[in-house]
Amino acid sequence: MPKEVVSVRFKSAGKRYYFDPKNIPLEPGDKVVVETVRGIEIGEVAEAIKTVTDKALIETLKPVIRQATEKDLKKEQRNIEEIPTVMKTCAELVKKHALEMKLLDAEYTLDRAKLIIYFTADGRIDFRELVKDLANAFRVRIELRQVGARDGAKFLGGVGPCGYILCCNSFLGEFEAVSIKMAKNQNLALNPANISGLCGKLLCCIRYENETYSVFRKTLPKPNTRVKTKDGRGKVLTVNVIDRFVKVALDNDTIRHYKVDDLLEIDEYDGPKVKKG
Repeated sequence: MPKEVVSVRFKSAGKRYYFDPKNIPLEPGDKVVVETVRGIEIGEVAEAIKTVTDKALIETLKPVIRQATEKDLKKEQRNIEEIPTVMKTCAELVKKHALEMKLLDAEYTLDRAKLIIYFTADGRIDFRELVKDLANAFRVRIELRQVGARDGAKFLGGVGPCGYILCCNSFLGEFEAVSIKMAKNQNLALNPANISGLCGKLLCCIRYENETYSVFRKTLPKPNTRVKTKDGRGKVLTVNVIDRFVKVALDNDTIRHYKVDDLLEIDEYDGPKVKKG
């Protein structure tokens, strides 16, 4: 059964979540108070109210409690202003307990019922004693949340090898899988320094053009394919997918470049056979 939903995010480049607007007239950019698994929070309407099917809903819809008031916004601002002090105290306690963890950020829920502290670590951390000290220091319920390397980069931000602000920190709401196969598909040098982001994982942008390369490759000969050119027959060595050029080793022991559209014939693939099984 179709349901009306409103899409809300909690960070400028954060994931979007669906809520029941409860007949409240909402527009993109409006601030709303909602209940999440973490507690009562303020979010921002990311897109206009729309109707979706049950299949699009991962979990039961929670309602928008109200449009954020001036009082709500001032309370949120006070919470934000306290975070530097919170982080300083957290860092001191982490050092006290000699824990191998890197603090990223912290945030209070709107009602200050909970303080959530984000961190990265190479392995599992026993932070039970740390939680006790934090609870005594801040007199609220403490939640320590370990996040992955990509999320860590999203929290900290920075500039990528392209010279632009990190995608994850500027517009990328959700992470999608990136594989070495995608890098190979685009003829990228498989040097970790060239294809890894600040997080140490494969660059998210490798995924952006992968579909285009896959579509283009269907109309191009593969390396080791026999072809006929105006200069004679030969074998394709490499393929420039975007410019649609091929590098051909001719049978007369010369190597030349041709536009794919200028090839007279494209014969059979003459490379190593791959076993299927």
